[in-house]
Amino acid sequence: GINAEYGGLLVPVCYRNNMFRLSKRCITSSVHASRGIATTSQLHQRVPMSKFDPETDVRENMAKLQRNVDIVKSRLRRPLTLSEKIVYGHLEEPQTADIVRGESYLRLRPDRVAMQDATAQMAMLQFISSGLPKVAVPSTIHCDHLIEAQLGGDKDLTRAKDINAEVYNFLSTAGAKYGAGFWKPGSGIIHQIILENYAYPGIMLIGTDSHTVNGGGLGGIFVGVGGADAVDVMADIPWELKCPKVIGVNLTGEISSWTSPKDVILKVADILTVKGGTGAIVEYFGPGVNSMSCTGMATICNMGAEIGATTSIFPYNERMKNYLEATDRAGIAKVAGGYHSLLNSDQGCEYDEVIEINLSELKPLINGPFTPDLCTPISEVGARAEKEGWPTEIKVGLIGSCTNSSYEDMTRSASIARQAQSKGVEFKSLFTITPGSEQIRATIERDGIDKPLRDIGGMVLANACGPCIGQWDRQDVPKGEKNTIVTSYNRNFTGRNDANPNTHGFVASPEIVTALSLAGTLNFNPETDSLLDKDGNPFMLDTPYGDELPSNGFDPGEDTYQPPPADSSAVTVDVDPESNRLELLTPFAKWDGQDYNELQLLIKVKGKCTTDHISAAGPWLKFRGHLNNISNNFLITATNAENGEMN
Repeated sequence: GINAEYGGLLVPVCYRNNMFRLSKRCITSSVHASRGIATTSQLHQRVPMSKFDPETDVRENMAKLQRNVDIVKSRLRRPLTLSEKIVYGHLEEPQTADIVRGESYLRLRPDRVAMQDATAQMAMLQFISSGLPKVAVPSTIHCDHLIEAQLGGDKDLTRAKDINAEVYNFLSTAGAKYGAGFWKPGSGIIHQIILENYAYPGIMLIGTDSHTVNGGGLGGIFVGVGGADAVDVMADIPWELKCPKVIGVNLTGEISSWTSPKDVILKVADILTVKGGTGAIVEYFGPGVNSMSCTGMATICNMGAEIGATTSIFPYNERMKNYLEATDRAGIAKVAGGYHSLLNSDQGCEYDEVIEINLSELKPLINGPFTPDLCTPISEVGARAEKEGWPTEIKVGLIGSCTNSSYEDMTRSASIARQAQSKGVEFKSLFTITPGSEQIRATIERDGIDKPLRDIGGMVLANACGPCIGQWDRQDVPKGEKNTIVTSYNRNFTGRNDANPNTHGFVASPEIVTALSLAGTLNFNPETDSLLDKDGNPFMLDTPYGDELPSNGFDPGEDTYQPPPADSSAVTVDVDPESNRLELLTPFAKWDGQDYNELQLLIKVKGKCTTDHISAAGPWLKFRGHLNNISNNFLITATNAENGEMN
């Protein structure tokens, strides 16, 4: 069938033999015509990838994706999973590519690149050394990693702008010079910005951060990569990826009561462990998918990084459509609706492994300490803590971050805070709230969502990563003191949040973190236990409730985006040769064609070795643009296989 709904352009909906080729020619000729002297009506017909990329067209991308998938299916002669469709649909040469799950290497053409400010420094330095004038694909830089939590949102942001002025200026001018959009400090966390503005069903996006995978909640392939991979794509070089295996997670039943989407991924982490997803894409399917919001699905995908998965993905559905429309992308939702088959797995497709989870039976969970796959039901964690010698007193509760700072998350936590406030109860633990973006901050402030959390003792931090990545000037306990914190973040490895190896970090949903912070102890199950009101009378918390999306729409807040200029010839990018934070790269000598032989092994590590262990965050982030200085950080938190001790 052909959908001619979009202003006369022929848009393929389904494809059969010659019908696709005919419709494709029609699209090509129409689009090429518009690249001459475009009329107002032709520009109006375009459906941009985002409002910041008016020259792009999602319809072209989707048509190409479908064409490539058809080619691959004709070759493989088998049903495809959703993730296979989107990955193989981005092959550089779908006609000839070797496609064997877990074995072959794929050469792919991602649609766009996103970089956070810590990793963007080296990536842009590498791109500058390439000598190329502009990035080849839409690319953005996001300032979120260099803002330390200390006194609260505005004060911390002001301080960060001053301390990091040199780096922010470099990234701003480098983006302007080479064609990358620049999201200023205070904009929010890269993954939330992507979900609100750039993610859409069927896209392939690579980002220079592990939790880029968050975008899978909107039905695309989002992969966290190193800066060198990002530079390859920006330089128009195909991106190589080992053909992923596919793990299916069949969700049945419905989420209800105190259980949340966060509990789904905590359970998956329990099943697969921190390495069980390595080399695979985790693909969720089944009737239970429809009981979760789009942002809830993003939460699940976000923490897929903690099981080592290449990425995670959900099929396109009504909840994604609602989110796209709420974030001013109704045009994309309309296009996606015409590709329902493409954006869902084929009937009879096969997975390398299938996990079954009944959401109706799933109970609230809490994972930790020291690893995100150590799973305990909230009803049992107090007793387990006492048995294991974990501190049961909760010093700090922290909600928000890129994992759990949606409007729904915040409204559910606020519903608990209102109950406590009505009983004259305040947080027994210190409590912080990290909005994921300026849009979330402005919207919850407008709607009064943050007020009950503030009124009972909460502090709102800057729209940034903050304590989640160790950017936390923590003062409530001395470093080295044994203590417990609970967060709605994604990682809780040793020293992750505050550089204290004796901080026992636990990960749970925002509503569970909020409830536990009211009790001040791990010995509390909100489903069965009571709190005491201001007069000493017991009361139980009602089931949290929240709005999936704001009824009055999102408030974008302050405009924090800097587009690249059309003419960047006058833009200069300066790097002080005396700087200890930025260092221009010296090109390697040309390879002589010979292999290196008999090299000495410098270090061998054992046990967990995540990106945190390879190059720890926190105070080291300030050296990410200086190769010599950041090299001093290499593997210092990993365990040396020679002596079994941390380096």
